[in-house]
Amino acid sequence: MKAAVVHHFKDQLTIEDLPLPKPGPRDALVKIHACGVCHTDLHACHGDWPVKPKLPLVPGHEGVGTVTEVGDQITHIKPGDRVGIPWLYSACGYCEYCLEGKETLCLAQHNAGYSIDGGYAEYCLAAADYVVKVPDNISFVDAAPLFCAGVTTYKALKVSRTKPGDWVSVVGVGGLGHLAVQYAVAMGLNVIAVDTGAEKKALSQDLGATHFIDFIQEQPEEKIQSLLGNGVHATVCTAVSKAGFESAYRSVRRGGTCVLVGLPPEDMPIPIFDTVINGVSVVGSIVGTRKDLQECLEFAAQGKVKAIIQKRTLEEINAIFDEMEKGDIAGRVVMELAE
Repeated sequence: MKAAVVHHFKDQLTIEDLPLPKPGPRDALVKIHACGVCHTDLHACHGDWPVKPKLPLVPGHEGVGTVTEVGDQITHIKPGDRVGIPWLYSACGYCEYCLEGKETLCLAQHNAGYSIDGGYAEYCLAAADYVVKVPDNISFVDAAPLFCAGVTTYKALKVSRTKPGDWVSVVGVGGLGHLAVQYAVAMGLNVIAVDTGAEKKALSQDLGATHFIDFIQEQPEEKIQSLLGNGVHATVCTAVSKAGFESAYRSVRRGGTCVLVGLPPEDMPIPIFDTVINGVSVVGSIVGTRKDLQECLEFAAQGKVKAIIQKRTLEEINAIFDEMEKGDIAGRVVMELAE
């Protein structure tokens, strides 16, 4: 099978012919039709994070396709089923986090395209208990980004403690943020989008944001106060800048929630006195569970959420990474591997 492989951190990926994986008793083999490209893939190939991925590595944690073979202990999926292989490749299933429905916190988890080879390949092995079925009325290309960017922003809104009619700001209307705006609108929230430029303003308004604040022209927290007479009930910060986080924090009203999604390279100080006095919650949100994925896919199946996608090929992956580093990608890139 054809796959994109990185052998050393910061090296270019090479397109190679690898042996077809053989499923174990509780595995599934998936023919990959499409795989999204996430910034996490770039971090993995560069070895940027404290916990390093395995090498050599086939990246990719937004792989979707058709089951071609299952292990002899698997009965809940079968060949021909349309599934996706998310970041949470597997978890132990019996620790306190798994038992409480917090499987993304499991200390024994494996992650697709990081500790296990992922979806930048024509075929991908999957832990059958952790694949999630793709609704029939969503194309593989449209489904791929929802397996990371979609579920990440959906879960962030779930933990924000907001309810329909509340105000939420989405800081950064990029690959994640443009989906966060859509999920928030679909949940009945009033959305203030924070980014910069005429294109982002038009995009945010098209996606249903009530207000757009250009952080170059205005201080978002001050503008939010003038618009609402108070802060937002919650903010979802997808930005990876210190300034973006600080502004997001200051935009939250007393008793509100600041949800962190982006992973910046620098420390972000939190004003403890203000946090305590104002009863502000600062919450880290990491992707989502299988149940979260089912729910976020259902929004797409109902036509309420759709990622903005650039279709590319596996052979273009190094060019895609270059564009990603330069910030030249609008929405999400999805590599189409099969019809």
